[in-house]
Amino acid sequence: MPSVFLMTDSQVAEEQFLVLISDLLASGEIPGLFVDDEVESIVSSVRPQLKSLSMPDTREACWKFFIEKVRRQLKVILCFSPVGSVLRMRARKFPAVVNCTAINWFHEWPEDALVSVSTRFLRETEGIQPEVKASISLFMSYVHTTVNEMSQVYLATERRYNYTTPKTFLEQIKLYQNLLAKKRTELVAKIERLENGLMKLQSSASQVDDLKAKLAIQETELKQKNENADKLIQVVGVETEKVSKEKAIADEEEVKVEVINENVTEKQKACETDLAKAEPALLAAQEALDTLNKNNLMELKSFGSPPDAVVNVTAAVMILTAPGGKIPKDKSWKAAKIMMGKVDTFLDSLKKFDKEHIPEACLKAFKPYQGNSTFDPEFIRSKSTAAAGLCSWCINIVRFYEVYCDVAPKRQALEEANAELAEAQEKLSRIKSKIAELNANLSHLTSAFEKATAEKIKCQQEANATNRMISLANRLVGGLASENIRWAESVQNFKSQGVTLCGDVLLISAFVSYVGYFTKKYRSELMEKFWVPYINKLKVPIPLTKGLDPLSLLTDDTDVATWNNQGLPSDRMSTENATILCNTERWPLIVDAQLQGLKWIKNKYGDELKVIRLGQKSYLDTIEQAISEGDILLIENIGETVDPVLDPLLGRNTIKKGKFIKIGDREVECHTKFRLILHTKHSNPHYKPEMQAQCTLINFLVTRDGLEDQLLAAVVAEERPDLEQLKANLTKSQNEFKIVLKELEDSLLARLSAASGNFLGDTTLVENLETTKHMASEIKEKVREAKITEVKINEARENYRPAAERASLLYFILNDLSKINPMYQYSLKAFTIVFEKAIQKATPAEEVRQRVINLTDEITYSVCMRVGGSLGWPQPDQGYLQRAVCHPPHCWGIPSKRAPVSPQVLSMKKELNPVELDFLLRFPFKTGVMSPVDFLQPQGWGGIKALSEMDEFKNLDSDIEGSAKRWKKFVESEAPEKEIFPKEWKNKTALQKLCVIRCMRPDRMSYAVNYDVSSLPSPPASRPGKIPGKKLGFTIDNGKLHNVSLGQGQEVVAENALDVAAEMGHWVILQNVHLVARWLSTLDKKVEWYSACSHRDYRVFISAEPAPSPESHIIPQGILENAIKITSEPPTGMHANLHRALDLFTQDTLELCTKETEFKSILFALCYFHAVVAERRKFGAQGWNRSYPFNNGDLTISINVLYNYLEANAKVKGMGTSHLARAGYTSLPRSLSPLMRNRKPGTRGSLSQEWKQSGLPAMGLTEAVSGDRTQVPWDDLRYLFGEIMYGGHITDDWDRRLCRTYLEEYIRAEMLEGGTLLAPGFQIPPNLDYKGYHKYIDENLPPESPYLYGLHPNAEIGFLTVTSEKLFRTVLEMQPKETDSGAGTGVKAVLDEILEKVPEPFSMAELMAKAAERTPYMVAALQECERMNILTHEMRRSLKELNLGLKGELTITLDMEDLSTALFYDTVPDTWVARAYPSMMGLAAWYADLLLRIRELEAWTTDFALPTTVWLAGFFNPQSFLTAIMQSMARKNEWPLDKMCLSVEVTKKNREDVIAPPREGSYVYGLFMEGARWDTQTGVIAEARLKELTPAMPVIFIKAIPVDRMETKNIYECPVYKTRIRGPTYVWTFNLKTKEKAAKWVLAAVALLLQV
Repeated sequence: MPSVFLMTDSQVAEEQFLVLISDLLASGEIPGLFVDDEVESIVSSVRPQLKSLSMPDTREACWKFFIEKVRRQLKVILCFSPVGSVLRMRARKFPAVVNCTAINWFHEWPEDALVSVSTRFLRETEGIQPEVKASISLFMSYVHTTVNEMSQVYLATERRYNYTTPKTFLEQIKLYQNLLAKKRTELVAKIERLENGLMKLQSSASQVDDLKAKLAIQETELKQKNENADKLIQVVGVETEKVSKEKAIADEEEVKVEVINENVTEKQKACETDLAKAEPALLAAQEALDTLNKNNLMELKSFGSPPDAVVNVTAAVMILTAPGGKIPKDKSWKAAKIMMGKVDTFLDSLKKFDKEHIPEACLKAFKPYQGNSTFDPEFIRSKSTAAAGLCSWCINIVRFYEVYCDVAPKRQALEEANAELAEAQEKLSRIKSKIAELNANLSHLTSAFEKATAEKIKCQQEANATNRMISLANRLVGGLASENIRWAESVQNFKSQGVTLCGDVLLISAFVSYVGYFTKKYRSELMEKFWVPYINKLKVPIPLTKGLDPLSLLTDDTDVATWNNQGLPSDRMSTENATILCNTERWPLIVDAQLQGLKWIKNKYGDELKVIRLGQKSYLDTIEQAISEGDILLIENIGETVDPVLDPLLGRNTIKKGKFIKIGDREVECHTKFRLILHTKHSNPHYKPEMQAQCTLINFLVTRDGLEDQLLAAVVAEERPDLEQLKANLTKSQNEFKIVLKELEDSLLARLSAASGNFLGDTTLVENLETTKHMASEIKEKVREAKITEVKINEARENYRPAAERASLLYFILNDLSKINPMYQYSLKAFTIVFEKAIQKATPAEEVRQRVINLTDEITYSVCMRVGGSLGWPQPDQGYLQRAVCHPPHCWGIPSKRAPVSPQVLSMKKELNPVELDFLLRFPFKTGVMSPVDFLQPQGWGGIKALSEMDEFKNLDSDIEGSAKRWKKFVESEAPEKEIFPKEWKNKTALQKLCVIRCMRPDRMSYAVNYDVSSLPSPPASRPGKIPGKKLGFTIDNGKLHNVSLGQGQEVVAENALDVAAEMGHWVILQNVHLVARWLSTLDKKVEWYSACSHRDYRVFISAEPAPSPESHIIPQGILENAIKITSEPPTGMHANLHRALDLFTQDTLELCTKETEFKSILFALCYFHAVVAERRKFGAQGWNRSYPFNNGDLTISINVLYNYLEANAKVKGMGTSHLARAGYTSLPRSLSPLMRNRKPGTRGSLSQEWKQSGLPAMGLTEAVSGDRTQVPWDDLRYLFGEIMYGGHITDDWDRRLCRTYLEEYIRAEMLEGGTLLAPGFQIPPNLDYKGYHKYIDENLPPESPYLYGLHPNAEIGFLTVTSEKLFRTVLEMQPKETDSGAGTGVKAVLDEILEKVPEPFSMAELMAKAAERTPYMVAALQECERMNILTHEMRRSLKELNLGLKGELTITLDMEDLSTALFYDTVPDTWVARAYPSMMGLAAWYADLLLRIRELEAWTTDFALPTTVWLAGFFNPQSFLTAIMQSMARKNEWPLDKMCLSVEVTKKNREDVIAPPREGSYVYGLFMEGARWDTQTGVIAEARLKELTPAMPVIFIKAIPVDRMETKNIYECPVYKTRIRGPTYVWTFNLKTKEKAAKWVLAAVALLLQV
């Protein structure tokens, strides 16, 4: 059975995955997938199958059979998105992805498919009329299509990617169905609730009459019950009096009984006390008996002749036990034995002895024994134990009786008292019995009375309740009279909504599904210009509420007020965003760079929200827990891609009947309440279509209106805290009022609806309803008063709005800077800090109006200064960015700190003409026109002609021709921006004047638009890399400063340093973070984490090199937004550069060398040389062909070498580098260059070893380092400085010549004699000290001028012109692509114009047939035609493709976007540039030039005759034609080609003067000279005229001659370049005649250009 391997884009985490996929697709197997054992097992398992098929069963055959079987059974499906360049790059890297697959391209669904799908799903939707369903399907399709179109406009204007997919369309349908059902249910519930309330109110009025009749009956019953109760109360009174009398008698008897009882108790207590005294004797007697037992009595009885004492004891026992008190006469032992005859009986008789009644005779007879000393138990015990016990009994029983006899009278008295007590108690009992009978009778009567009373009270309560119900009913009906009317109206409105519900929900569903990522403008446009008009135009109309607000069905004022209290900005777009977030069924993904939406979400959900970040520890566990427990999960700060493990969650790909989601390798049960919210801090993320289909993108970026309100609050809070506090409290109160009112009304309706039966009896209900009504009335009154107060507060706050408006605009302008370079990113938090500080620093003023002006100026100024530091302002190479933002065109001529900020300011006020601004930025000059006046170049006159076509500039061209003198004076003035315009043109607006200056003096535009920059102070200067930590106590020595240079595994060290510093409050310096791209995300997280929880002294300093292009930018947005960015740039101007070069040394350095004069002179010359080569870069290609990283180390090492040479010169002699050169070594080996550059005075290091390895003679080492003459070795020094120290950077031969020429001019023997000029008017200074040199520079260095560098002043004009072009290009790119100018600059118009004029390609077959004899010239022409065909074919192909894309017939690709952008910005598209010739022209001029080239080729290829004059600039490859000249001459004269060169002769003729081609060589034209001019009269190079930047050359005659005939005297070797960028466009070297030294033209960078 076939198996499918499915792989999507998101699962390709690394490109290496595709290596395996590519192998699988190409061969059906993946190398190394199976180990050897597995391979053998596979071979063994398939071998029988091969045998059964009679096929060879070799190992290779078995394996091949297995692979073929796999290929048949395994289906590989790759789902890749065509968006962006990823698929294209993968297809190039892995061809099998394309070559070995069947590509099924899923295009956008056509309109028919959209309508069909929506119709299918709507069939199942209830509650919609069948005829309306068709219209709904059409509308859904239209919505999807218009959003696609608007997304393209959105991308073109805002550079934001918004995608729609079929899944988005399906989600719209699903949302519509669910939302329709939900809203219908809610609507029915609302209607039922209101109708129930109305019904209850109506029933209340009808119940009042019934209640009144019921009340009359209750009052009659109450009267009868009152009478019965009165009768009963009289009877009860009589009986109660009887009971009271009997009770009084009983009380007296009870007192008597109590007295008797007390007497008895007292006597009883006395008897008990006396008896207690006899108790011990009784106990002793008892114990004595306990000692007796049968044995010891038998023993006693067995005595034959006991001792007398024993006999006495038995005699005493017989006396006491004598019956009746008759004492026996015989008390002998014998008689005693008889007495004890039966031991048990005897013992029992003693125990039962009547101890309380001993006869008196017995006591008397016992007394003699009692006084006998031998009658003692202890004594007798020695005789007999039994006798001792009997003795003890006798003694104690007599003692007890004696005590008992003393108590007997008391006992008698006690008995008598008890008898008296019994008699009294009996009498009392009889009385109480009588009372009980009386009480029983009374109780019966009382019960009857209470029952009657209860009935009376109950009847009274019922009457009162009925009365109260009547009162409550009247109050309810009267109090809710207004609600009765309003609720009735609401019911009608709700029923009307029920009719239009299907249309309302349809529009709202489209709004929620599609507009989330659009800004306010595009949302409104979609709703008002597309969707609503379309609904109204449908044949079968869809019921729709007129003027429907999309938010009205999804939220209300209460919800909005709650959100605002939770921190949601109060602007409309924020409310829409919150509504979409709360109602979308897809996961919301909020784009929130300023974190305002994130703050609101956290406040809204509070503790219910779980917040994580992808990549944090155990984040998957947190996600799984949230899914299973039904939590709200916020994943913040995601990137443009998400971990593929989350794809099932994002796509809601459930398994097991929709109950589980697979996260990684775990299946997690999905709770129905689980909700996911995604958040990104990227301001302009590019999410793939599949991601946007899974989520609802919501643009939570701060809006200008919303930010303006926030900043207004901040201004007023600072200026009028009382006012702002009152406003804040008022706003909060109003929000709370809305919430309470809604709650009260809901409560009122809920209580009324929930009331059942006779609800008028529910006093609590009615009172609550009444209270609710009263509170609502009070709140409405407070709301009315609050609105009046709010108007007054707003009037006072509005005075400060201009400052907030300016600040808001500034922030959005700063946001636009990131379009120029990603490094320029600023967070709202950082901007707010600058804003608040500016408010504090603003100049105070008594008048509010003046104070607001001061605030606006200070805010503008502070922001510009803050931005200036990060842009490197006011450095010339980056200053244009700052001017583009802070000093726009319309501030021309306003030299103050109060410069307006941006063209957007005037645009907002409708004071800016978009046509004029478009001309200023684009400069669409007319080509092919010649200037009729000598003070304007053709390009400038072309601009004047284009400008004259505007109404505001009508007749400008004729006025310039008619008043040429006035205009010439204006144009040739030093600063025309400061001059008054001639005639009526002086009354034009600033922008219009700028347009004129743009044509006449483009070099002055940077001054014109930035006329106020001189009033702005420069940022404080500081040396790069210096952090003032030492003064504040943060140094490496004390451990408080951590300096980490990143790279080579230093990331761990950096992390540890950050951790320690954050905890201890140290400083951390992280250098070169651009070297650790992969670690930057970790750094971003750490910096963000520690910004919230770290020591107050903790600081981080980060350094990085800027990325060479925006595409290679890697610094995370979080770091850039929250960092204070400072750009370290070298000083500007010769004065600053020369001082800085000299600052690298000290007075000690000047005194270091023994040859003081030579050392100081050369050192100063080297400082000047260093300043020149560093600052010359500002002149662009005219300064250096290529940019070189000259640095301070070059100068310091050169001085070290100078010191070595001068010090060692007098001691050692040898060859020197000049001798090496003469010996055949043109330069030192590369291995020696860094060694020489790093040497210090007095050291040699490993130089000798390197020298030997280089192959140079050993004897030359010392000489190369030290020199060989007692005089200064000038050649050696110049060689070392120019070829090694500085020349080591240089890669271009012409730049090397320039460096060498500078050194030859500055460092020579004549400088020691004085009078040597480093620049016009600036001599080498005499021997001075360190301060003297600085003073000499200040006093003698001429003002900044190109002359200081050996250049002509025109070089500055060219440099300033290029700067101006960069400025306007930058501002143009920051503008939205849409335009109101109507100037025909739209992409479609440009596209159609080019397509219309593109000529047909050259027919190469025909041309080949014509060219029978292939001369070098013919070959060159044919090659040019081939190149032209390639270019025009690409142009035609790409333009047609874009045209189809704009029509919607093709998907817009990245190449199409680039082409469209280029057409809009009037630049040549990159795909054309790759196939074209180098050019610096804009698209319009480039295309005109292209047509001229084609025309020239067409003329040439007509008969292949060499033209009279050849337009050398018209070639793709001019070298081919110049080589053809040499080839023709070589063939004709049979000269060797490698021994030939070109001879150049500049004629005095123009092109028109040449009537025939030369016999040998060729006439060429179309060359221009830059840096000088050609003097036609003298036939030599001459000084250029001012403002004549690139004068045209006369016709030049070029022919080939042998090298040995080349003239070398009075010759300047002039390089020829294709364009002004020089460097890579080098063509040839022409030898031109000169009377001046060639060095002058070298320093002036004189060159010939083929195109200007």
